[in-house]
Amino acid sequence: MDDFSVYGSSFDHCLSNLARVLERCEEINLVLNFEKWHFMVEQGIILGHVVSKNGIFVDPDKIDIISQLPYPSSMKEVRYFLRHARFYKRFIKDFNKIANPVSNLLQKDVPFDFGERCKDAFDKLKKEFTTTHIIQPPDWTLPFEFMCCTKRWETTTCDILCFQNIGHSTG
Repeated sequence: MDDFSVYGSSFDHCLSNLARVLERCEEINLVLNFEKWHFMVEQGIILGHVVSKNGIFVDPDKIDIISQLPYPSSMKEVRYFLRHARFYKRFIKDFNKIANPVSNLLQKDVPFDFGERCKDAFDKLKKEFTTTHIIQPPDWTLPFEFMCCTKRWETTTCDILCFQNIGHSTG
């Protein structure tokens, strides 16, 4: 596992949380890559979010990049955008419904027309990407689920995503 983040309100709290996470990883036989670990940093960027003693918020650099994305001008650009956008599917309520006008452009025999419905959908998704919090402090009383992803795209790699089973379904 490459990406691993544990934090706490104090040094002892952080160590306690780390012990809990390592125990859970051990229980399910996850192999961890300790060479890439950084301990006791005051701030870090995880999945496009800045995590620090001030809380968790979307990385301002990510907001700048996403807010300046132009509308796709070809099928290739639509595919590229949707490949990256699908990462957020689990975190954005009604993702499929929002993305539908853009996704429909990929259907066979549909002419490429990035009209107002597509622009509205694209703008809504961009807003969701920069405001949706995809990470949050864990509730250690709830069970964790681990989802492994080995897909590697042109500029994005998703090695593992750890989340809690909270029974929230998005679609």
